[in-house]
Amino acid sequence: MTGTITDVPGVKVGHAQNREAWTGCSVILLERPSVCGVDVRGSAPGTRETELLDPTNTVSVVHAICLSGGSAYGLDAATGVMQFLEEKGVGLDVGFGVVPIVPSAVLFDLAIGDHRIRPDRQMGYEAAAHASKEAVAQGNVGAGTGASVGKLGGYLNAMKSGLGSASITLDSGLAVGAIVAVNAVGHVFDPQSGAILAGPRDASGSIVDSVELMKTHPFSPIPPGTNTTIAVVASNARLTKAEAKKVAQMAHNGLARTIRPIHTLHDGDTIFSVATGEVEASVDLIGTLSADVLAAAVIRAVQQAEPAGGLPSSSSLSR
Repeated sequence: MTGTITDVPGVKVGHAQNREAWTGCSVILLERPSVCGVDVRGSAPGTRETELLDPTNTVSVVHAICLSGGSAYGLDAATGVMQFLEEKGVGLDVGFGVVPIVPSAVLFDLAIGDHRIRPDRQMGYEAAAHASKEAVAQGNVGAGTGASVGKLGGYLNAMKSGLGSASITLDSGLAVGAIVAVNAVGHVFDPQSGAILAGPRDASGSIVDSVELMKTHPFSPIPPGTNTTIAVVASNARLTKAEAKKVAQMAHNGLARTIRPIHTLHDGDTIFSVATGEVEASVDLIGTLSADVLAAAVIRAVQQAEPAGGLPSSSSLSR
């Protein structure tokens, strides 16, 4: 067991990144077509193929999911994933070849590194080609390469975040995992102790509570839509599209437990839910465990992050 989302049978993960431009993408590659749902709670999302996942729409399975930096520009990375899958003959058979179904979500990381360089088709292809069942690399990798948190005090007073993953496997054989790139406008806290792990910093460099900062500074110093936490939760359960959507809705509780504030006008928080279809399990159990592993993945994302782009990380401040 890796303790990451690749513990879920049928799920692989690959990253690609540019650590000079501080951006990247992560691909969740599915070994077989899998049911998928999505739930968008933030007010400034950047997404692709999410309408397809509505339970009332026709296509019932996906072949991969792409999480990317680069804001809306980063949606181009999914095209590279499609190219990789097409070359492998993987996709929806439409009678004239295959069409890989690759939903995608992006986060805003243009404030760190070189904003002129964004994840593109080549980077998406590279991430898909690197996908494996190995433990997911975490921190400043993939979609989390340029992620940051605590921007209600302005970008210069933010902290570096990253990408995290976690999983749980029950004796029944049910496996549930999560992968998340944490780029929230708010702060990240430990739900057990209540301690703030990463967030806005004051003039002395001390971390402050985002909500308390909002009370005294009601107007944000950064533009709306320049953040977003994006995630995938996966299980090896048999679910319908409607049930997968419900799991995605429940999984948002994992963000609410660890990020404050969440689902704001500044964020485009989006969670995909994938079911690879091997075991029977209740939707309530899967949704509950998905929230648990997503919360754990958020904590890992900030704990594994290293300083970058002039921003300190949780690990650097605790040294």
